[in-house]
Amino acid sequence: MKGPIFTGCGVAIITPFKNGAVDFDAFGKIIDWQIESGTDSIVVCGTTGESATMSNAERLQTIQYCVERVNGRVPVIAGSGTNDTAHAIALSKDAQSAGADALLLVTPYYNKATQNGLIQHYQRIMDAVNLPCVFYNVPSRTGVNIAPETYAKLAEHPNAHGVKEASGNLGAIQKTLNLCPEDFYIWSGNDDETVTISVLGGKGVISVVANVFPSEMRRLTQLCAANDYAAAGKLQVKLKALCDAMFCEVNPIPVKAAMNLMGLDAGEYRLPMCEPSPEHLALIRDVLKDYGLLRA
Repeated sequence: MKGPIFTGCGVAIITPFKNGAVDFDAFGKIIDWQIESGTDSIVVCGTTGESATMSNAERLQTIQYCVERVNGRVPVIAGSGTNDTAHAIALSKDAQSAGADALLLVTPYYNKATQNGLIQHYQRIMDAVNLPCVFYNVPSRTGVNIAPETYAKLAEHPNAHGVKEASGNLGAIQKTLNLCPEDFYIWSGNDDETVTISVLGGKGVISVVANVFPSEMRRLTQLCAANDYAAAGKLQVKLKALCDAMFCEVNPIPVKAAMNLMGLDAGEYRLPMCEPSPEHLALIRDVLKDYGLLRA
């Protein structure tokens, strides 16, 4: 039975941009801070990393840099999904050649594939690589949901490793766990559902909030791993206001604003992502202050 690529807290890391290009100096500092703070995995070039506005060459260079900077300290999971199967295969091969430890594959967005189409899409990608593949189910952004029966079919492939679940459908997650083998793993894709999904057997979270509070998000998953769900539940509730603030506008707008306020140099946005409204920026600042995350 294959083990999970990681347990605990993986950060869906932002990509800092400066003058229209990836700011690798800032990126390296953010990576090091994450690992020093206890983060269990780096998930690079995902939605939070604004990968949809990055060229193929930028993605490859960013993944290569991340792998080299991490230098084996934690697993690096590279986002390589898109809504064109052939393109996703090319991106996945690039990520493998760059040294990624696993792939994160979002469902094809906009196309709204059928369940049969999803199976064929993912099987083609998994056939083309030799890495663990983690599917990413986030219907609020993509317009398509992966059914538990589809997971069961995909889990037959040796490269199928599990799913980042951000559907919010806890009933479907339970059905998925019943239908799939024990070595098909689930990670929460919503920060505020980390404890709930862990109670059901999840292996942790792929977290946006960890960009600003990695130590506490990791502590949350450690409490779950220790079966201390009373303490984990209290911490989850304590973190709720921060989780909500990081999604007061479309991700990654709030989290990059928060990091810049914290002096972490998350850099610019790429259109169509843009600066948050003044009202939301004030909210983000106030919440950071409440959690002691603003520098004096």
